[in-house]
Amino acid sequence: MEFSIRTAEEADYPQLPGIESAADSVMGLSRLPAASSAEEYRAGLHVLLAERSGQLLGLAKLDEVDGQAHLEQISVLPEAAGQGIGRALIETAKNWARTAGYRRMTLCTFRDVPFNAPFYARCGFRVVEPGTPGLRQLREHEQALGLDALGARVAMAAELLSEQPARRA
Repeated sequence: MEFSIRTAEEADYPQLPGIESAADSVMGLSRLPAASSAEEYRAGLHVLLAERSGQLLGLAKLDEVDGQAHLEQISVLPEAAGQGIGRALIETAKNWARTAGYRRMTLCTFRDVPFNAPFYARCGFRVVEPGTPGLRQLREHEQALGLDALGARVAMAAELLSEQPARRA
């Protein structure tokens, strides 16, 4: 079934915590932190939405960490899973970040949840050490929230801009 991806508008923000909560419910993990608030989504660098016939199906929230794009949240409603929505959101987020001039996109996720790190790896991300100050701070925040107690976490990155060979005249 067809769906479209667009940038979030003001009227969308109140619906986004519910999408995140519904998506988190299939994780099979207890004690996940509460969903982001509408205000936290508004404060994001960029928010993309997947929709079909006016119904929101998923979201991708981008922030900036260490001067690079960071995929803070991606959520797809359970009833819309397996339809390519997550991959389309990621590819659209990468394209938006590339167009905005970002060279890299990072994220933090569960290593062993099939639709987390293994999925992101299929979308061009690779596991990296959180070696920059912002990524280290994010990982420390995740640990303080207790996420590491729920399963191994990793930082991942995808390169967005490749070096182009110099043109010869």
